Amino acid sequence: MSTAPISNLPPFHNEPFTNFKDAEIKRATLEALAHVRSELGATYDLVIGGQRRRSGNSITSVNPARPAEIIGVHSAATEADANDAVSAAQLAFASWKRTPVAERVALLVRAADLIRSRHLTFCAWLTLEVGKNWAEADADVGECIDFLEFYAREALRLDAATTPIQYPGERNLLRYVPLGVGAVIPPWNFPFAIMAGMTAAAIVCGNTVVLKPSPDAPTIAARFVELLEEAGLPDGVVNLVQGGPEVGRAIVDHAQIRFIAFTGSKKVGLEIHERAAKTQPGQNFIKRTILELGGKDSIIVDADSDIDAAVDGVVASAFGFNGQKCSACSRVIVESPVYDTFCDKLRERVASLATGDPAENFATGPVINSVAKKRLLDYIQIGESEGRLLTGGTALDIEGGYYIAPTVIADVAPTARLAQEEVFGPLLAVIRAKDFEDALAIANNTEYGLTGAIYTSSREKLNRARDEFHVGNLYLNRKCTGAMVGAHPFGGFNLSGTDSKAGGPDYLTLFTQAKSIAEKMGVVSDKA
Repeated sequence: MSTAPISNLPPFHNEPFTNFKDAEIKRATLEALAHVRSELGATYDLVIGGQRRRSGNSITSVNPARPAEIIGVHSAATEADANDAVSAAQLAFASWKRTPVAERVALLVRAADLIRSRHLTFCAWLTLEVGKNWAEADADVGECIDFLEFYAREALRLDAATTPIQYPGERNLLRYVPLGVGAVIPPWNFPFAIMAGMTAAAIVCGNTVVLKPSPDAPTIAARFVELLEEAGLPDGVVNLVQGGPEVGRAIVDHAQIRFIAFTGSKKVGLEIHERAAKTQPGQNFIKRTILELGGKDSIIVDADSDIDAAVDGVVASAFGFNGQKCSACSRVIVESPVYDTFCDKLRERVASLATGDPAENFATGPVINSVAKKRLLDYIQIGESEGRLLTGGTALDIEGGYYIAPTVIADVAPTARLAQEEVFGPLLAVIRAKDFEDALAIANNTEYGLTGAIYTSSREKLNRARDEFHVGNLYLNRKCTGAMVGAHPFGGFNLSGTDSKAGGPDYLTLFTQAKSIAEKMGVVSDKA
């Protein structure tokens, strides 16, 4: 455990990546997987006001690589459970909001230390519950630690905020105070980092939370809540309710929910935004939505770029975690003079990717569930009618898992469905551009604006991309995935969300409200 005074934390640094080529680390990883497998199939309760509660219905989480393998069985909340969770959070808020910032920060630091000490165990849970290979699981756990450590320091910085000036004759203060009870609704694709990051940001600012994880990743959230309790979380500060859309709607609609932090699909995010805008009976505030939604992310390959580097970046961006990232490259826009060469190299590189059980550390693994598998196969069929299949295009029969071969479809028109609709899987569209001007126009032609990248050796084109490529996270001569906390504040434009910039210096302000206090000097003595 860290013993550094909370008011004097060392400077933030990103958690280092794990070297799985090291024989000892590889052995420890396999041991962690075996250990976690020995704990599969357990039953998990709701956590409301610090008390365990079991309901009549349940959610069963399975391994997408081997669906016969049950990860955990979770009580499914009713609307009454959701209402009780909000009430418990409201009760806890009365004392938690008065808890000194240093104590709330200390909780996050202790939690980060606990996760760090069990890093490979949490990696194993991610591998088995959502199908991440070792490197992807490692990045998720590392980002989780980063969020906890970064937001701990940001909370101290925010607590020390001052007004830009001191008005003559007054003492001026600026205090960032918590909002109240909030809903945290995280996704399944980063079920540790994003789930923990949104929760930590809320509670370190003094809010209390009703946490409703994705039904595809409930076990990791339950394990995190257990860890928070071990770190000293008071009862009711984080309340865990598992369930589907009906439970989510009940929480979002509740008159005492002051904010909703959501990461997920555009469709669900816009519904949350709309429902939150409706004032409920007894509600005396405007609900705040903090939304990170989808993307249709592009990489531009300029005619004067390093083609091999561009191919590597596109493949990593498009097929890392099987394309199941909102930041994933789902379309690559290639200038005409290098289009054929690029397609040939891309086909060869993607065809060489090994697909299999992520527990065995294959490059690519399954998609999350049977619904996603069917949707991908439908989009592949659409893509083959809109373009030319370069590689992949089929389901793979591996242990009954939800596998789709990494697929590339070339000659896709900029306005085709495959070029416009978010697919969320290992399916990449290749679009030909006449020149850089055309490529930039195509990159900006979607309703999204999350991530993007460009490969070019031209400083002028990089400068133009900085100004004109309309995305929240732009990368120059590197892949468009892998945002690092602190270095790459993350959030998108347009229908990609509210540009919340998770992992950045503005994020905690979304979970607070600023209170300006002005006192006339000389009226009351400062002496006791």
